[in-house]
Amino acid sequence: MQRIGILYHPKIEKARSFSGELERFLSSQGLSFWTCSAWEEDKAKTQIAGTDLVLSIGGDGTILRAARAVVPQAVPIVGINFGNLGFLTELKADEALDKLPRLLGGRGWIEKRAMLQVEPSQGRTSYALNDVVVGRGSSARLVSVEAKVDDEFLTVYRADGVIVATATGSTSYSLAAGGPILYPQARGILLQPICPHLVLEKALVLPPEAIVQLKVITNHEAILSLDGQVESPLRSGDEVKARLSSHVTRFLRLQPKNYFYTSLESRLKGKMT
Repeated sequence: MQRIGILYHPKIEKARSFSGELERFLSSQGLSFWTCSAWEEDKAKTQIAGTDLVLSIGGDGTILRAARAVVPQAVPIVGINFGNLGFLTELKADEALDKLPRLLGGRGWIEKRAMLQVEPSQGRTSYALNDVVVGRGSSARLVSVEAKVDDEFLTVYRADGVIVATATGSTSYSLAAGGPILYPQARGILLQPICPHLVLEKALVLPPEAIVQLKVITNHEAILSLDGQVESPLRSGDEVKARLSSHVTRFLRLQPKNYFYTSLESRLKGKMT
């Protein structure tokens, strides 16, 4: 590896400080690098080309931003945890400088995670690692969301919203809404309503080739949310199409390949193993 990207959480002072430590370490190894706030995704995108590895300094939210910034490049990500849960991160903050040379030296394995491609009827195509949510805005009133799968009518959800999630997202908002947990490298798609009222309430696990179409029917505010971080307003009649992307997120791992099973319970409780 010759060129390393550092994306840090700008509001975590320890993450900002550690990014400086990483710069000094990489410089001592004769490696080139660039550094950027993870909240400046467009700026980061301009530096991704030619990068061999991205170091995400923060928590799971920082990794979600890094995953979107990397698209469409096939650059692996290593998460160094300065957040709370650290479900997606690989290294603890206090072990990163000790273990990083092994990763830079070619050790480890690549874990591929499915991403969603999101095509709103109003707006540009975007990507998400966790989930896409079509739901109500600040109003506490339910929205109606007409759902189709592969152009076939499914139902009209009356709910706080509807989640379309990847396997990675199955341990996030979808899980909080009562959905199942999928193996992280699975390529299924979850369709999960949020607090539905008198309609289909169970999650559906759809095949990888499925295309989900969601149409908002409302007389008040509604939003489209990507990974809980990027939001845009929706008007009644707007449609959102979601499918698995041809792009995937690549994580560089040192943990054993069965780490998901051995650490699932502790990570759900917010403890890094």
